[in-house]
Amino acid sequence: MSMVALAFYLFALSAIAGGLFTVISRNPVHSVLWLILAFLSSAGLFVLLGAEFVAMLLIIVYVGAVAVLFLFVVMMLDIDFAELKAGMAQYMPLALLIAVILLMQFGMAIGVWQFADTAEASRAAVAPEGVQNTAALGLIIYDQYFLLFQLAGLILLVAMIGAIVLTMRHRRDVKRQNVLHQMWRDPKDAMELKDVKPGQGV
Repeated sequence: MSMVALAFYLFALSAIAGGLFTVISRNPVHSVLWLILAFLSSAGLFVLLGAEFVAMLLIIVYVGAVAVLFLFVVMMLDIDFAELKAGMAQYMPLALLIAVILLMQFGMAIGVWQFADTAEASRAAVAPEGVQNTAALGLIIYDQYFLLFQLAGLILLVAMIGAIVLTMRHRRDVKRQNVLHQMWRDPKDAMELKDVKPGQGV
């Protein structure tokens, strides 16, 4: 067995184990740690496929941001997990039914899967020989589809601004700071000098 095949089986088994223990772990902190293992194993599989850029994105975005955020949220929130687990039993039959349906769909999809004859030619047309995977993606995004890429970024920016505007609420019972009002005030109106004589209070 070659090193590539050994690495593939190692990453595949660890990804399956990480996904399984993410679901069945009783401690949510352990569940997030198993999820990080599944992400790292998936990144290793992408590296074996030659998709280094996708692997680094998986590590940076999912492991470095999302999974760590989940970990901090789970550790900082005071959640009564005993109460949450008490209501799981009534939904277990429905969850098992959905799991069986998903497994049947995966089996049907894998059973009829076959590689297209033009897959290798299409791959060679996108990434010519001697061009790295990341460089080929950069050439496609920033050369052929530059305008569409910029328009997609603009749409996401507008969506983000719209979400902030729609969810922002000005509460009338909260006292807010008015910087211009503070800068324009007259010191004569803002301060008052008292001549306090010795032995007397204000």
